[in-house]
Amino acid sequence: MVKLKNNNNTYRIEGGEKLSKILLIIGILGLVISFTGLAVDASQFYYSYLTAFTFWLTLGLGGLFFVMIHHLTGAVWSVVLRRIGENVMAVIPILILLFLPVLAGLMQDKIYIWTHESDTLIKMKSGYLNIPFFLIRSIVYFTIWIVLSRLLYRTSLQQDEVFEEERLSRMRRISGPGIVLYAVSLTFAAFDWLMSLDPHWYSTIFGVYIFAGCLMAIYPFLVIFPSYLGSKGILTDTITTEHYHDVGKFLFGFVIFWGYIAFSQYFLIWYANIPEETVWYLHRWEGSWKIITMLLVLGHFLLPFIALMPRFVKRNISLLRVLAIWILIMHYADLFWIIMPNLHHHGIHFSWMDISSVAGIGGIVLWYFWRLFIRQPAVPITDPKLQESIDFLV
Repeated sequence: MVKLKNNNNTYRIEGGEKLSKILLIIGILGLVISFTGLAVDASQFYYSYLTAFTFWLTLGLGGLFFVMIHHLTGAVWSVVLRRIGENVMAVIPILILLFLPVLAGLMQDKIYIWTHESDTLIKMKSGYLNIPFFLIRSIVYFTIWIVLSRLLYRTSLQQDEVFEEERLSRMRRISGPGIVLYAVSLTFAAFDWLMSLDPHWYSTIFGVYIFAGCLMAIYPFLVIFPSYLGSKGILTDTITTEHYHDVGKFLFGFVIFWGYIAFSQYFLIWYANIPEETVWYLHRWEGSWKIITMLLVLGHFLLPFIALMPRFVKRNISLLRVLAIWILIMHYADLFWIIMPNLHHHGIHFSWMDISSVAGIGGIVLWYFWRLFIRQPAVPITDPKLQESIDFLV
């Protein structure tokens, strides 16, 4: 059992070293077990790994968006949650290392068919879909995300030492153009890493769809992690029912947003009835894939939409946590549904590598997140809006 203590004077968490070791061990074992899958079924390994990597990447990118939108709006209620978001986005640098197996799969022609197949449509896109340009773009995406996250994170920690109004203004100035760079880089990363798995298919709304997935990762996390701390008696007087209520409202709103974008993409493709576009959905209605398709309609939208509607659910931490965990599971199912039909065309195929990859990458990501979190105050202690945020009432 992990025992944690909160220093009420410094907002630092003590006794977190044991949990840090547990997460690191889970991460290392998960990755080692996953990599043994290369000898069993290399294609399955790379697809399972890409799905798990994308899942954890969307969490980091969701954290970056949460922090930037917090600064741009000057929100009060989210001040007590800002440090959690900052530490989530701070894991992005380690994700560039975890991206290397994806690049290995690219170089070995195990993931993207455009690297080793060529027909008329692929030839037409060869100026964009080629390995050197793919690598250059990937470096650019990670550079943008790492620079933004490091600038915001470093400035926030400097603010903890000595408060200066200029630092708040600086984080706001970074977030303005940062949101634009974030939107463009996320959109093209979605095109490159996910949409190009089927190079014959295209959707101009796909980047927004993946962005909606980032929100389906960060907002559930902003329920699950603080409630875990609360179960240990940490920050219970700082992160209150009022904050969970607001996170629940955003979660409810973005469940609708995800559903809207998902339906819009489907409806436009169905209405246009262009073979190059409709084939993508036909693959996901073939065999047992239709089970996952309907699961997403019911489990990713309809169920959480109905469940999150009542006010009392958003103010009941236990119920909200269950729903947040469910939405995270559905987010993974969504990515599985996007990626895996490109490998298994005729029906669902689950592999032990799906589990080991999620555990391996997740263990490393959460270890790094937790390591950063316990080294710094759990909230931005000198923020002038901190007490107002603690006293916040819906």
